[in-house]
Amino acid sequence: MKNTPFTEKHIALGAKMAAFAGYNMPISYTGINDEHQAVRTNAGVFDVSHMGEFILKGENALDLIQRVTSNDASKLTAGKAQYSCLPNQEGGIVDDLLVYCIEENKVYMLVVNASNIEKDWNWISQFNTNNVEMHNISDKTCLLAIQGPNATSILQPLTEVDLINMKYYTFTKGVFAGVPNVVISATGYTGAGGIEIYFEDVDGAADKIWDAIFAAGGPKGLKPIGLGARDTLRLEMGFCLYGNDIDDTTSPMEAGLGWITKFTKPFTSSELFAKQKAEGITKKLVGFEMVDKGIPRHDYEIKDAEGNVIGRVTSGTQSPSMQKAIGLGYVKTAFAAQDTEIFIAVRDKALKAKVVKVPFLS
Repeated sequence: MKNTPFTEKHIALGAKMAAFAGYNMPISYTGINDEHQAVRTNAGVFDVSHMGEFILKGENALDLIQRVTSNDASKLTAGKAQYSCLPNQEGGIVDDLLVYCIEENKVYMLVVNASNIEKDWNWISQFNTNNVEMHNISDKTCLLAIQGPNATSILQPLTEVDLINMKYYTFTKGVFAGVPNVVISATGYTGAGGIEIYFEDVDGAADKIWDAIFAAGGPKGLKPIGLGARDTLRLEMGFCLYGNDIDDTTSPMEAGLGWITKFTKPFTSSELFAKQKAEGITKKLVGFEMVDKGIPRHDYEIKDAEGNVIGRVTSGTQSPSMQKAIGLGYVKTAFAAQDTEIFIAVRDKALKAKVVKVPFLS
């Protein structure tokens, strides 16, 4: 099992640790609800150094990205980022990812899910027919996400970069806590605002940055946050989690990701997706709230009033912010309209729920 440069700090802080994507990761410190509320109301620090980062360089870097991703990366200028996905050849999703434009048409960073690093690298490599320079920098890249409404004001004294006015899905490179060459971005996965910082752990940079963040933020209530709260936070926003809500068998059109599926250029499975857009889809990812008491969990069956199976739950939890049980799941398109009554099979019972608009939190 791999460690991140912050593993010892998590253990010293009393984190409950567990294996995740081959890494020893903190799941919670003081409890998921407590950590969740800290991010929603103040600020919290996530160690997400297990994520994967690839650098693509060269005259044909953009061409390669355009062929393997669903979104239109030609729209990106230096300092802008984009959410996208890597479709497979059967109309499913290899992974979802972020595309960072470092130098227009020349240099890009792709940020991929931890459990898919090797899979994604191999997938992109097979399409690299025009000698794009590819570097897998995952193992040497640290990534901290500092999220919450007060995150940028707490961190502003640590850098001359204007964190408070950073626009969503932009990034820059600068000095942070005395460490040079730190990529600072505002993409987020919690819906609570904040930034992410990417850096290499050279000359004690990881310790320096972690300690500086908590020296600045500790007195202001900044807390370390585990992956458990990261999951409840993203679910309240209706953000997809790879392996749960999207995978090799789900299309972006079915997952409500038509907005990152641009037909301005050809890409893997683009003809299939265009057909789905024109003819319609048979299943759709929806958000739902429980009406009856019970927690929906991954892979629970979704049924209609007659007891027929119409889909399955992909993610579910008791929302700490809303104090009610919520979930995402695929249902037959006929049951996807807002306020449609559905039933979740929890053990031997069919518990009533209703389809609602996402994000769950407005």
